[in-house]
Amino acid sequence: MKSLRSLISWSAFILMAGLIVFSALVYAASEILLHRFVDGRLLVLAGTLAEFVEQYPESFEQIGKDTAPTNELTQSTMEPHVLPDVTHALRVFSTDGSLLWRSPHATVQRPLPPHVLEQVRLKTILFETLDAADGTPARHLFLFLVGKNHKQYILQAEASLLHYKETLNGLVFLLTLGSGATLILAWVGSLWLAKKVMAPIEALCAGAETMSEADLEKRLAMDSPYREFRRLTQAVNAVLDRFQRSSEVQRNFCEIAAHEMKTPLTILQGNLEVALMKARTAEEYREVLLNNLQQVDRLIALTRPLLTLAKFTSSKPPVNLVPLALEPLIQEIVDELTLLADDHQITLTFKSQPVPSVLGDAQWIKQALINLLDNALRYTPSGGAVSVRLQAIGSEVAMSVEDTGHGIEPENIPHLFERFYRTDWARAKDSAGTGLGLPIVKEIMDAHGGSISVKSEVNKGSVFTLRLPTLAQQAAPA
Repeated sequence: MKSLRSLISWSAFILMAGLIVFSALVYAASEILLHRFVDGRLLVLAGTLAEFVEQYPESFEQIGKDTAPTNELTQSTMEPHVLPDVTHALRVFSTDGSLLWRSPHATVQRPLPPHVLEQVRLKTILFETLDAADGTPARHLFLFLVGKNHKQYILQAEASLLHYKETLNGLVFLLTLGSGATLILAWVGSLWLAKKVMAPIEALCAGAETMSEADLEKRLAMDSPYREFRRLTQAVNAVLDRFQRSSEVQRNFCEIAAHEMKTPLTILQGNLEVALMKARTAEEYREVLLNNLQQVDRLIALTRPLLTLAKFTSSKPPVNLVPLALEPLIQEIVDELTLLADDHQITLTFKSQPVPSVLGDAQWIKQALINLLDNALRYTPSGGAVSVRLQAIGSEVAMSVEDTGHGIEPENIPHLFERFYRTDWARAKDSAGTGLGLPIVKEIMDAHGGSISVKSEVNKGSVFTLRLPTLAQQAAPA
């Protein structure tokens, strides 16, 4: 498994490779530029000499080979300020390769070899790099020239490459020194950076590794001046907050579920123990069985919503979202519950406005509405009314269930969607309730990206509203 320290080390190696490539490119570019500069200077010197040869060709046949024709040529070709510390030499040869003239600082050179003569005639200008007698590399330029009276000459301009080599060697030294210093600084800096980065992370890991379930209330602390580390600490603490709340909800859920199941199980056990204490008549056994059957029904009624909640609290809620028209779905539910409302002498109505489609699961949307309508019919007295309203509100579709029942006390409203929570009035009215209907409705709406809200007033009734985003709103890009 890779570590952050190895990543920082690799970055240093990558920097080293980059510096090597950069140094090689700088060296190659500098060598080419210096080469071109030397060749350009030689070409200028040869051109100056060519102009003089064309103007005074007779001078090279009358003067000695070791003297300069005029001071003008010597001054024009031996200017020291052009390229300091570089020795230049000029020579004039005949077409047979014999030396006609050389500058004062030029060494005596044997006649030109035949291959040079042939190449100069073919190319007119020839550049060659040769070693001098003392082993110093030198750059040579041979220029073929036709003077007055069709007299032919070969001009040679020579420049020592000693300064050229020294310049490149100095460049190599500077590049090596600069790259080495940069690599040392980068390596030391990477070690320092790794230490600065890893120290708070290791402290955070050590704190997290020593935490147990009993330490869920504790939070990690990181004393770092960098906002990224503070943000990391805040994110970890936020995860711990959610984990603590989830753990508390799960523990409370298990405790309440066990408590709710304990009562019917205790009754079952008591009935069976009493029935076995002595012989009973068939009618007595039948009464015991009926009583136990009621407790079994109560357990089943409690188990079903528990299984439903377990499905929705998993990582993938069991919903299949498809385009859904709500009006026919609600109308079907109202038609099914009209008989139940008539039995309780309650008026059940449905009011609808044209609304757009939504993305939803018909089965679970139906379940949420049935839970709300079941509560409304159960807690609305005879002669009351329950109405369902469907309307569009902005970019959402709202489904409201309104009743004229007892209403809910203000202090109880914030707890309505907690599991197993029931108001005192609801417990007195209906002891068979489980307190899981509204939590299931909330889970269903959360899985659909919707919401549920409630407004209630004691002795006037309650309004529960389900909101779902429209199909166009869900399809719009974020």
